[in-house]
Amino acid sequence: MRQPGRVRARSAPAPILLPALAGLLFLVLPLAGLLIRAPWGDAPTVLRSAAAGEALRLSLWTSTTATALSLLLGVPLAWLLARTEFRGQRIVRALVTLPLVLPPVVGGVALLMAFGRSGFVGQHLDQWFGITLPFTSAAVVLAETFVAMPFLVVTVEGALRSADTGFEEAAATLGATRMTVFRRVTLPLIGPSLAAGAVLCWARALGEFGATITFAGSFPGRTQTMPIAVYYALETDPDAAILLSLVLLLVSVGVLVALRDSWFRAGAGA
Repeated sequence: MRQPGRVRARSAPAPILLPALAGLLFLVLPLAGLLIRAPWGDAPTVLRSAAAGEALRLSLWTSTTATALSLLLGVPLAWLLARTEFRGQRIVRALVTLPLVLPPVVGGVALLMAFGRSGFVGQHLDQWFGITLPFTSAAVVLAETFVAMPFLVVTVEGALRSADTGFEEAAATLGATRMTVFRRVTLPLIGPSLAAGAVLCWARALGEFGATITFAGSFPGRTQTMPIAVYYALETDPDAAILLSLVLLLVSVGVLVALRDSWFRAGAGA
C-alpha cells in the first residue's frame, strides 16, 4: 500500500530531462577538465614543494582558527537570534547574513576600512597597543571568519528554531541555571547541526580568496593561502595551479561526503 505523502518514481519527461542533463554537464565538465588536464606525473614534486607546503599549512591553520573563532562568537549569536526577541532583530539578522551575498573583495575593503592602520578601529589598535592587523596572518583569520561565520550562524539558528524545547524546560524546572541548560541540554540537542555548520564554516574559510587577498595580501609563508597560491601559480606554472586546485577540490568533496548524512537527516525530519 502506498504511504501518504510519497510520490511514486516516474520517468522524467524530455522537457525536464534535457535541461537537467545540460545543467549537470555544465557543473561537471569544468571539474572533469581539472582531472583530465592534471599533470599527474608532476604531482609529487609540486605538492612537496616548499611553496605548496607553506600555503597548505597556512590554509589549514587559519581556516581552523577562523572556525574556532566562529564557534566562539557565532553560536551565542545564533542563540540570540533564535531564542530571543528584540527591536531591530530583522536588521541584525540581515547584517549577519550579509557576507553570504556580499562580494568577498568588498568584504576585504570593508575590513581595511575598519581594521586597517587608518581604519576607525585599526588606528586605535595601532596607537594604543602597537597592533597592526593588515597583511598579517591574523588578517587572514579575520577575513576568513568574516565570510565564513554566517554559514555557521544560519545553520545553528535553524537547528535551534526547530529543536524541541521540552527538554530545556524540564531541566529549568528541575533547577538548572540557564547556562547549565545551554551547555548540558541545548548544545547536545543541536550537536549534528552544530557539527555540520562548523564543517561548512571551515570549508568556506579554506576556500576564501577575495577578502583575504584584499585585507591580508599575498606574502608566502605569512598570508599566501592555497586559493591565493593557485591564483599566482596560474601566471607562472599552470600545471602547479591545476594540482593545487585538485587539493582544494578533494577537500570540498570530503566536506560534502561528511555532511551527506546530516542533510539526509534534515530532509527526513522536514
